[in-house]
Amino acid sequence: MSYNPIPDYHLHSLFSGDCETPIADIINAAKKAGLTSLCLTDHNDLDHPPLPDGTDFNLDFDKYFPALVKLKEELGNGTSEMLSPGETFDYRIGIEQGVMPTTCEKLMNFSADHPELDFIICSTHFVEELDPYYPDFWEDKEPESAYRKYFEEMLYTVEHFKDYCVYGHLDYIFRYGPGPKREAEINVRKYMDVIEAILREIISSGKGIEINTGSLYRGMDYAHPHIEILKLYKELGGEILTFGSDAHDNIHLGYSFSDAAKLAKSLGFKYYCTYSQLKPTFVTLP
Repeated sequence: MSYNPIPDYHLHSLFSGDCETPIADIINAAKKAGLTSLCLTDHNDLDHPPLPDGTDFNLDFDKYFPALVKLKEELGNGTSEMLSPGETFDYRIGIEQGVMPTTCEKLMNFSADHPELDFIICSTHFVEELDPYYPDFWEDKEPESAYRKYFEEMLYTVEHFKDYCVYGHLDYIFRYGPGPKREAEINVRKYMDVIEAILREIISSGKGIEINTGSLYRGMDYAHPHIEILKLYKELGGEILTFGSDAHDNIHLGYSFSDAAKLAKSLGFKYYCTYSQLKPTFVTLP
């Protein structure tokens, strides 16, 4: 078993509308994969429009937070049935906030209302209240205009919403655009003007971004964000970096983190971050 010291900070469980994986399965799979820490970040997309398949991305807070607080305590003090005698597991409580321009103000004080949280991902899943995951999104759309609109709405979000730690899968829309999911098919430089503005706002706000390897097992040949975006983030002074698999199962935990860490180091990054009570700790990349 290869030891992977980088904790997975983007994971989903049965609390997410698009996932059925029990948390116990996630913890057990993490232990088998050599992980000693992770952060669960289930979906919460406030006020999202009805989806074609009926998926509901509104998180049940009354069940989610009590269950995770109890789990964190048991894993931390070694009383969980998932642990061997004398064993502990470093478990952190997170959430993935799907934020739209229309919900920035409503979500601004979320962490104050939920002091249990260690970590918040802010993500853009909807563009003009439509999710590019669904083929209907792309009907009668010119892809380049759709990509630009996605980043323009993201820019509005980072300018008006600050209650988060890192921005998730920054170029999520590329994952589902029409045509082959090949790096050469996407000229990310076409959108670098607005992407640069996004990154500058993220950095000046004391936030970070993630390297999301979920794209690698979804048919793409690079982790989010595109290497050109990651390079620019570093050049602009970005330092806060987390790693997430975006796994919705117990198979892809920590997926390709070793390669992702090598990429980050090749671009000059020296650290990754963990979070406790929304505050980062910088850890040297392996």
